[in-house]
Amino acid sequence: MKLALAGVGRIGTVHARTLVGVDGVKELVLADVDGARARAVAGSLAEQHPGVSALSGVADLFSCGADGLVIAASTGSHTSLLLRGIEAGIPVFCEKPVATDVEGTLAVLRAVEAAGSIQVQIGFQRRFDTGYVAAREAVVSGVLGWVHTVRSSTLDSAPPPAAYLPTSGGIFRDCSVHDFDIIRWVTGREAVEVYAAGANHGADFIRAAGDVDAAAALVTLDDGSFAHVAAGRYNGRGYDVRMEVLGSRDSLAVGLDDRMPLRSVQPGASFPGGTPYADFMERFAAAYVAELEHFAAVVAGHATTRCTVADALEAFYLAEAAVLSRREHRPVRIEEVRR
Repeated sequence: MKLALAGVGRIGTVHARTLVGVDGVKELVLADVDGARARAVAGSLAEQHPGVSALSGVADLFSCGADGLVIAASTGSHTSLLLRGIEAGIPVFCEKPVATDVEGTLAVLRAVEAAGSIQVQIGFQRRFDTGYVAAREAVVSGVLGWVHTVRSSTLDSAPPPAAYLPTSGGIFRDCSVHDFDIIRWVTGREAVEVYAAGANHGADFIRAAGDVDAAAALVTLDDGSFAHVAAGRYNGRGYDVRMEVLGSRDSLAVGLDDRMPLRSVQPGASFPGGTPYADFMERFAAAYVAELEHFAAVVAGHATTRCTVADALEAFYLAEAAVLSRREHRPVRIEEVRR
């Protein structure tokens, strides 16, 4: 198959390196708003993978005869690229978010529904992490009994660049949206209410962007169970993403390994003793490969997408409710933000 990749920044370059090693991918065409960068990445890969090439511009990707499109371009371009890919009639993979707002996400969802058979996969990579997959299977099988509490966290070791914050959408849309999505996927439940709070302790540029560097949300699910969500930009010991699922018969944890960035102060304790994860690329390296392998299977007609635009919209609604709750200091029902 021939795949097209829009955007070769940090995550796009990683995706390009992954895609050339995916079974069935014979050609990979790259494009970026910075044409020189696309040519440089293509040149570095073509030494070992002659099927890699670069085009002069992103618009050229839609006339190159690609069987599928991977979007790793800047957030503001996701909606237009998704719509063009759908219009071209090819499967599309897109990093989150679908759009910068609910209206844009709904526009893409309507386009997908109108197209009928076009599959779009959104890049919530935790759905391809082996730990989260095992957690979902445990919930579905019933071995945990009934689930009463979920704890989910996304704690960055350091904040992103100041220039990124104004376009990020804020900590709930940027970070916690991953927790909101994976809570839905693992539990199989829908959220009905969110109560959120946030605070600033660090750099002034976060406050200046209207954002917070520490946040928490209590999510009430439709069966009366609860999900506690934590987010932070200053987890100095390392990148910490975990989930705990507590049930009436058993409980489990995702991310509870020797590289977990916590230091035990219990006498004689040596766990965890490994080197903490530095960032999301290191923590989810295998999941990023797995999600692109799955997308290649979608393009080949051997699989269906694991995370749809409709799924991304539901996670976005949760993030919107959390933003409103923090701003107004009150619980917010999901129906208040649903369009």
